Amino acid sequence: MRTGAVDPKDADVIHAADMDSPENLQKQALLRYNEFRKASGVERLVSGSDDFTLFLWNIETEKKPVERMTGHQGTVTQVCFSPNGNLIASASFDHSVKLWNGITGKFIASLRGHVQRVYQVAWSADSRLLVSGSQDSTLKLWEVKSRRLTVDLPGHADDVYTVDWSPDGQRVVSGGKDKVLKVWKK
Repeated sequence: MRTGAVDPKDADVIHAADMDSPENLQKQALLRYNEFRKASGVERLVSGSDDFTLFLWNIETEKKPVERMTGHQGTVTQVCFSPNGNLIASASFDHSVKLWNGITGKFIASLRGHVQRVYQVAWSADSRLLVSGSQDSTLKLWEVKSRRLTVDLPGHADDVYTVDWSPDGQRVVSGGKDKVLKVWKK
């Protein structure tokens, strides 16, 4: 689980928490993590492979995977849990992003819009949005609930290798083969 001291529902461009001490921020982040662990139960792990599959693992209690997840038609380049732990997103060379149930591993939906390999995905801190970066030189912003493309972000001159959200959920950052780092605001 990836979290920080900032609760996304209270997000703003500038936070009072940013002025807090590193020790206090660490305590707040640990509190958020422990609340998540308490609500979600067992710690899980997801893995992706060049054989087009993913595996969901229950690492605290099982030695065998909970689920073998199939559906991609190309190498799986990245997998990650949503911050609330309910969903998994996977990126693939098959030009798609797929959503999976984060507890059972069952397939939910394919997000299609990229015309080349998808290298990376990143969740917004509130698990409502997903951003993907691709060989087609674009970022795509997806609304998870409706499973629709909300914003197409062209602007890179070549492959987009990395994408991520700011902890407050107000910005997306991307970098790629064009050696340019871009910061995108809402």
